[in-house]
Amino acid sequence: MKLAIASDHAGYELKEKMKLHLTQMGHEVEDFGTNSTESTDYPDYAHPLSASVESGKNQLGILICGSGNGVCMTANHHAGIRAALAWNKEIAELARQHNNANVLCLPARYISTEEAFAITEAYLNAHFEGGRHERRVEKIAL
Repeated sequence: MKLAIASDHAGYELKEKMKLHLTQMGHEVEDFGTNSTESTDYPDYAHPLSASVESGKNQLGILICGSGNGVCMTANHHAGIRAALAWNKEIAELARQHNNANVLCLPARYISTEEAFAITEAYLNAHFEGGRHERRVEKIAL
């Protein structure tokens, strides 16, 4: 799968571990930054990642910041993005199954690396169920 990934400074270390993990799983990963733990602004990375998913250049995106909220709010300003904040596997699965989420947002300061890997794998392995969820998802974008 072709994936986009980005983080701010708070998510940088987890992003780097996640990139390696995803590559080892056989995914192609495009990194939108940041490239250090130096303080930075999450929208500078969340917007380009969201645009790449919205355009179809990447199939799905993964955004990481301290709480996951900032990157999630930023990504959801894009009409074609359905970003979901997930802090456990079940939430990540439901985000794909029921909401057809195309961007996963992770809270680096509140989950371990192992939890992040498990959440991401659950998200990537889940599939949109359609059906009754389709009409709801169609109502998200204005």
